[in-house]
Amino acid sequence: MEEPDEQVAARVRNGEVEAFGELVERYQTKLLRYARKFLLESDDAQDIVQDIFIKAYEHIQSFDTARRFSPWIYRIAHNEFVNALKKRASRRVIFTFDIDTLFPHLTAPESADDATMERDLRTILGEHLDALDPKYREPLILYYLEGMDYREISDILRVPVSTVGVRLARARIQLKKSAGDKKNYE
Repeated sequence: MEEPDEQVAARVRNGEVEAFGELVERYQTKLLRYARKFLLESDDAQDIVQDIFIKAYEHIQSFDTARRFSPWIYRIAHNEFVNALKKRASRRVIFTFDIDTLFPHLTAPESADDATMERDLRTILGEHLDALDPKYREPLILYYLEGMDYREISDILRVPVSTVGVRLARARIQLKKSAGDKKNYE
């Protein structure tokens, strides 16, 4: 059985520098996929993921081993991706005012979508992800492609769980419009 990420991080914190390589191996592919889907222009994805690991290593002492490692490193990734988008701001404006955070809507808990609908949504995601605003694109990537639950996404994005639900619902609507499909993905 594989040692939990949190224990590996604890070993790194205790001076076992080479143990950090295990965390890099476990997360490199996932973070690259996340970067390519979130940033769309993936030319610099490899460099940004490298920066994520450097920051994670530099700040490993601040990691609370009583908590899960995955949301912690994904939060670092989120911050790096947002910074990368800000650097591209000369081409487009990124709004920092977030109505969803200020006025979160209550949403129904995650429903048990059937496998067919989820497969169809993944297909549409792959084809139309670039049409979405980053604030809606990111929760979709984390939920459908990274397999995270609402709580983990909430921790990464630092928004209420209800906001995650709202963003996912709105993203599905935008995807539906973008795809021109009449199926109900809500």
